[in-house]
Amino acid sequence: MSSVTVNLPDAEYGKLRELSEQMGTTPEELVRISIDELLTAPDEKFGRATEYLLEKNSVLYKRLA
Repeated sequence: MSSVTVNLPDAEYGKLRELSEQMGTTPEELVRISIDELLTAPDEKFGRATEYLLEKNSVLYKRLA
């Protein structure tokens, strides 16, 4: 496993610490979860393209069903 060090201003770290306490976790775990969500989120362009194609071809898909 790799490590990354991030320098935050004291005010930002304070907000991160408060938020993590409210969520019942550590600041490090909250950052790790946030990064994981960012990296696994579907690409916005792909989502829009998928919606467009589903809408455009909806009649065809109904016929094929």
